[in-house]
Amino acid sequence: MKSSWNTYYIRFKQYLQLERSLSKNSIEAYTDDVKKLEIYSQDSLNNIGPDKITFKQLTKFTEWIATSGFSATSQARIISGIKTFYKFLVLENDIRENPAELLETPKITRKLPVFLSVEEIDLMLSHIDRSTDEGERNISMLETLYSCGLRVSELVNLKISNLHLNEDYIKIEGKGNKERLVPIGKSAKKLIENYMKNVRPHVPLKKGSEDIVYLNRRGAALSRVMVFYIIKDLAKRAGIKKVLSPHSFRHSFATHLVEGGADLRAVQEMLGHESITTTEIYTHIDRQYLRDNILSYHPRNKK
Repeated sequence: MKSSWNTYYIRFKQYLQLERSLSKNSIEAYTDDVKKLEIYSQDSLNNIGPDKITFKQLTKFTEWIATSGFSATSQARIISGIKTFYKFLVLENDIRENPAELLETPKITRKLPVFLSVEEIDLMLSHIDRSTDEGERNISMLETLYSCGLRVSELVNLKISNLHLNEDYIKIEGKGNKERLVPIGKSAKKLIENYMKNVRPHVPLKKGSEDIVYLNRRGAALSRVMVFYIIKDLAKRAGIKKVLSPHSFRHSFATHLVEGGADLRAVQEMLGHESITTTEIYTHIDRQYLRDNILSYHPRNKK
């Protein structure tokens, strides 16, 4: 059944693209997971097709990847991909029972993301030189990144046609081309309006960037790397020692909302998370915040 694997790949890719609306990178990640199972089948199962593999054989496969140098996180990712693949096979009636349903994933400790306090964000923004066009662009950009909880890719691809400032929201094109509406606060709104009126009109437009909000000096969309360097430079000037990235602003946005009592489902919607479990990490941050910053002041806890 040498040809069967390739046939499944083609159909699985179509399913992920058309029915799950996943990005190209996500689709490649899922198919790479299945390719690892194919390699195992070739080496240890006489190259049988995926529809013939049993739960016991899949268990041996998980043992194989565990001894192949993959981290616990990578193992969990591969097993998740295999589970999705077998759910697809059941959906397509290629198999009746799902042999991957009871597969166990290795327990992994979720690393809490780095985030900034409101004071640290204000401190960083205060070090932007607003006497320059570049400074006006940067403060508008970073305020929007924080106020709307955007991914850096969503920020650099933000379109003028998706700004609905009169209605106090912006439309974001997120992962897998999924769109969401994000409310925008007064501060970010004012800074965008100022940038659009007083800075952007003076930048020479590069073809293809006419609808992009934030431009570099050459009139093209900013790169994600450039946003990283801007944040790194500001943190250094502000004396903040944390290892920061553009994602730190998104983590800060979510953390501050959860700390303030925002509904987790609302935060999930704002962030564009597909699963509530991804958003739940911020409740752990909230608990850590309480432990580190509140309980430490209790007289019984002082040394």
